[in-house]
Amino acid sequence: MKELGRLITAMVTPFDEAGKIDFKQAQKLALACLKSGSDGLVLSGTTGESPTLTHEEELKLYAAVKEAVGNCGSIIAGTGSNSTAEAIEATRGAEKIGVDACLLVTPYYNKPSQEGLYQHFKAIAESTHLPCILYNVPSRTVVSLASETVIRLSQIENIIGIKEASSNLEEIGKIISGARKGFLVWSGNDGDTLPIMSLGGYGVISVASHLVGNQIKNMIASVVAGKLTEAAQMHLDLLPLFKVLFIVSNPVPVKYALNYIGFKVGKPRLPLVEPDAKSAAAIVETLKKYRIDLPLD
Repeated sequence: MKELGRLITAMVTPFDEAGKIDFKQAQKLALACLKSGSDGLVLSGTTGESPTLTHEEELKLYAAVKEAVGNCGSIIAGTGSNSTAEAIEATRGAEKIGVDACLLVTPYYNKPSQEGLYQHFKAIAESTHLPCILYNVPSRTVVSLASETVIRLSQIENIIGIKEASSNLEEIGKIISGARKGFLVWSGNDGDTLPIMSLGGYGVISVASHLVGNQIKNMIASVVAGKLTEAAQMHLDLLPLFKVLFIVSNPVPVKYALNYIGFKVGKPRLPLVEPDAKSAAAIVETLKKYRIDLPLD
């Protein structure tokens, strides 16, 4: 399996003025994120506005970014769905394009039981040779993967880790201590990276790394080196930025921030809209306090 990396950017999907995917800008953004600290990219995840991307758009996006990135970083496709059959189809399509792994969100809206969740992820994993990363984000999907279910799923060879965005450190700790050896836990929230890594987590699938990737990378390196006091100070310094990037629904703030600094990614697609004036002002005022790592040229 290709090394996916400790710092992975959950990349926004750039749109042009007509609201269509700007594939050239997506390629440029992917390379810029990799140049500013990221080891890899998640495409068509929550931050990539997956609910409003068509299957055809997703496949074209994977192919375009893979062409630009080559072997410079890992590409993880967000192929999860609340339909098991749909997720299998999407995962197989991404595998044919040659992505390095897939990210599988917990099924939303239909509220499956823990056994249903187990069978859902098992079926997807058995349909592909790709490494599979589970994605637990109950604030968006309502259901939450219990630690016992994750530990059970970790026994499936190509389910290699989880993106944990529940902020439930007790459950996350149980996963870290109980899953099979080598099973990786990435934080799904920038603000949880330090506590999760302190428990033995692996890294983060990040939103803020669009802007301060090198700084997050340095924080992660400090944790790995056992320099927790140093890492904690970096974490505290970055917390206001982490917070403002979720002042309204992600990816609205990070798209606004990228456009503001001069890296054009377009507006979000409906039903998402640009931030209200008060939120926009808070984003701008916070950005002014930070050095931006993302190269603009």
